[in-house]
Amino acid sequence: MENFLSNNPNFDPDIDLFGDAKILADHSGNGTHIKLTDKSSLTAGLLLRRQPITFSNLTSFSVEFTFSISGDVGDGLLFILIPHDLAAAFPGNGSYGLDPSSPMNSYLGVEFDTSKDDNVNDVNANHVGIDVGSLVSVAVANVSASNLVLNNGEKLKSWVDYDVGSQLLEVRLSKLNEPKSENPIVSHNLDLFKIWGDQSVFMGLSSSNDANSVQVVRVYSWKVILKNVTVTVSNSSNDANSNKDEQQQQQQQQEEVIKVDAAEEAAKKKDRSLTLLAGVIFGTVCVVLVTFVILFMWVIFFHKHEEESLAKLPENPSDVRYERIDVAVDKNAEDHDEQQH
Repeated sequence: MENFLSNNPNFDPDIDLFGDAKILADHSGNGTHIKLTDKSSLTAGLLLRRQPITFSNLTSFSVEFTFSISGDVGDGLLFILIPHDLAAAFPGNGSYGLDPSSPMNSYLGVEFDTSKDDNVNDVNANHVGIDVGSLVSVAVANVSASNLVLNNGEKLKSWVDYDVGSQLLEVRLSKLNEPKSENPIVSHNLDLFKIWGDQSVFMGLSSSNDANSVQVVRVYSWKVILKNVTVTVSNSSNDANSNKDEQQQQQQQQEEVIKVDAAEEAAKKKDRSLTLLAGVIFGTVCVVLVTFVILFMWVIFFHKHEEESLAKLPENPSDVRYERIDVAVDKNAEDHDEQQH
């Protein structure tokens, strides 16, 4: 199995197989994959992630897997989170290979259910449900409403995401080559830390056939992504010191912010002063230039007008006076002559 997983990019390598689960090399176009159940009754198989997780830390996860379910009668497939005791008891004689005598209130499951069991209030034989410590689902979705069929042998792809911040579990389902949908097919709010505390929890896929079913369940890919933040528990004195340090850091940060703001304000005032001074200088220069232009034009106009006035005057003004005197003399002479006559 190690060689198969190390050479198969579709599977995380840290998984173990229990019960009737086995690796099959492809001879029929399905590709090398894991088969959880055979086409026979009373079989059960479990794919389990080898490393457990704990929710005492702030842990979120995203799981992506591809599967197919044959069209025969059976329970379908279960994505499961179970504590070590329940995993060690696999396979049991209950649904999905779980042991009904184990403390069932300590498991979380997402069932891809292909049977309608009125004892657990199943809506139909083609639904996805979220189970918390019971096969009676706390949230359920009719897969037929999404134009999908769980048990027609078609390869389907599912994403199961849990966000510790919002405490929201979301399940998405699509055909193999379709992208991940923005909207989940079913979701539910729950605090996984309240269920398990600091207990180690295992994650995997499970399926089983009872005496009346011969369903074949295959898994073609399995990928897990964990996101966690370690929470450190400290005593009261350390908490007090930590709080004091935090307050000092906050005070220093506030002082630095005030200094930065003061420096920025001083810079803004300096910029405004420089802008005002530049405006005054520019305005003064403009006034001087306009005044100079006006004076220059006035001087040119005045000089030109003076030249034109001088050009109109006679060159010898004494001749004018002389001519006028001569005319006056002639006129007196004429008056004298007339008196004589």
